[in-house]
Amino acid sequence: MDKITAEQLPALYECVAEVFAEKKDELCAMDANMGDGDLGLTMQKGYAALPDLIREEMQEDVGKTLMKAGMRMASVVPSTMGTLMASGIMEAGKALKGKNEMGPADLSAYFTAFAAGIQKRGKCSRGERTILDAVGAAADRASACLEATPDAGLAQVMDAAVSGAEAGVEASRAMMPKYGKAAVFAAKAIGIPDQGATAGMYMLKGMARYIR
Repeated sequence: MDKITAEQLPALYECVAEVFAEKKDELCAMDANMGDGDLGLTMQKGYAALPDLIREEMQEDVGKTLMKAGMRMASVVPSTMGTLMASGIMEAGKALKGKNEMGPADLSAYFTAFAAGIQKRGKCSRGERTILDAVGAAADRASACLEATPDAGLAQVMDAAVSGAEAGVEASRAMMPKYGKAAVFAAKAIGIPDQGATAGMYMLKGMARYIR
């Protein structure tokens, strides 16, 4: 696979939904220790709905399709994490507006914009133990992959992003939470990976499942 068209987007996110269905209980258990305990349900619900939302908003323009579907996704999962994910998708859509397909460089731009959307909406920064620590590192690795290998394929860029997300999750073990209920339990967070970062990593692994 060397590109992703708008028509392929539903299948892409169906793979993400599959991963979250598999990891739902794990994410809920992680979240129960630091938050509301519903993270797995939120991620599964949001990404299970996204493929049909994309089909309903389908255009040849990948960016416009993502922007409109992301806006509707926000109302399906109006929680904090649901809003962040939808914001990431909408920002990625803005970055890809006018594109009829996603090639390797476009996929890298998707990750960069997705991370920017989360940072903008969540008003968070790297190192604060959030999903941004995973998706931001993923964006960096994808960009670095293309700088080092300009002719890298879609799978190579995707694998670099997943590698970055994994590193971000691992790094989150040493970070102190600053937001939400997790901040209340900050003392017991050290040594445990952040659940939001872990969810971000699983999202990317779902995309990788489709691309591979």
